[in-house]
Amino acid sequence: METASALRQERSKVLYAQACQLIPGGVNSPVRAMRQIGREPLFIARGEGAYLFDVDGNRYIDWVMSWGPLIAGHRHPAVIEAVEEACAAGLTFGAPTEREVLLAREVVERVPAADAVRMVCSGTEAVMTALRLARAATGRETVIKFAGGYHGHIDQLLVEAGSGLATAALPASAGIPTAVASQTVVVPFNDPAALAEAVERFAPAAVLVEPLPANMGVVPPAEGFLATIRQLCDKAGALLIFDEVISGFRVARGGAVELYGVEPDLITFGKVIGGGLPVGAVAGRRALMERLAPVGDVYQAGTLAGNPLAMAAGLATLQLLDPAAYATLSAVTGALAAQLKEVAAPYPVCVVEAPGLLTVFFREEPPRNLAEVQGCDLEAFARFARAMLGEGVYIPPSQFEAWFPSLAHGEREIEQTVAAARRALRQAF
Repeated sequence: METASALRQERSKVLYAQACQLIPGGVNSPVRAMRQIGREPLFIARGEGAYLFDVDGNRYIDWVMSWGPLIAGHRHPAVIEAVEEACAAGLTFGAPTEREVLLAREVVERVPAADAVRMVCSGTEAVMTALRLARAATGRETVIKFAGGYHGHIDQLLVEAGSGLATAALPASAGIPTAVASQTVVVPFNDPAALAEAVERFAPAAVLVEPLPANMGVVPPAEGFLATIRQLCDKAGALLIFDEVISGFRVARGGAVELYGVEPDLITFGKVIGGGLPVGAVAGRRALMERLAPVGDVYQAGTLAGNPLAMAAGLATLQLLDPAAYATLSAVTGALAAQLKEVAAPYPVCVVEAPGLLTVFFREEPPRNLAEVQGCDLEAFARFARAMLGEGVYIPPSQFEAWFPSLAHGEREIEQTVAAARRALRQAF
């Protein structure tokens, strides 16, 4: 594989310079800029299976997989064939199609807490719809979320914790009205006492949680924590919303609902459900979902919702995910994690995994919440990430993100990644 000094980068540098003149920061989503690891972004030409190829001809083992959608790998033949077939019939109609029904049925059959599904165009839009439903159903406005949980760039949720364990949130971005941010309360993840205090004090419309957080790196819930959230919501008359944009259909056939055995009132999906094309969805019990227009009083609409190409990609992807596929994905993740733990043992580094997800944290002990994640050695991580790129291994360019194993990864990719990590860790420390 290429060494760091041997990577060809000329074309990426030219494109990045041009992009900076035309696109804010040269990228259309901030993490792609790779600023957290102190380098400029790579521009990608194509993907194949478990690999990415950049515009300079460098090849990388890809553990990002477009941040999760490509659970079957790049250009899986069944997914490509389904999209090509849909494309031949037309790109969009603004009217119902059979594939919408088929994909909705697939979701309902997989997820115990889902009786009905509304397709939207992104995970952000799905969460926005779920919150609107929760406010309508309860007649309340406040929402409780957890520090480190990312739920899209919605004004009400792009917030950070206030000065106490149960205080109104503060805007985390310019352009967010304080009054909007104050409708959200942020508490630490895996802290049942802080959550109980917040629920009692604020009587929220909903508690919103990533049941298996992956937007601060992979931080699993403590034993019984999700069940405690369910109990507190029931006692307070609040809705429980699972944000499964990342975990949905990745960690199990029925997502985190199946994995942990706790049923929320509403669930949001994205990533895998689109198979690589822009899709989101919100699902839940029929009585709640039928509050949505046109049968109910909660308005939601989208010109491209249920887009035929996206429905085809999502349906083809879910149809690939049978029990054997999940067993394979779990085995790949477990093997990668075990071998990374072995090479990381001499360093202040820990590896945390869940089915289909993994994070290498640059701290000695697995973190339980955002505050502990923020204690990671970010400079050492940046050196590690740059060295991995130089070794031909593409990992998330942020300590606060997850790796995404796929069905396309196998023993060869694991072996080469672990060998690269051994050398990259020496450079990091």
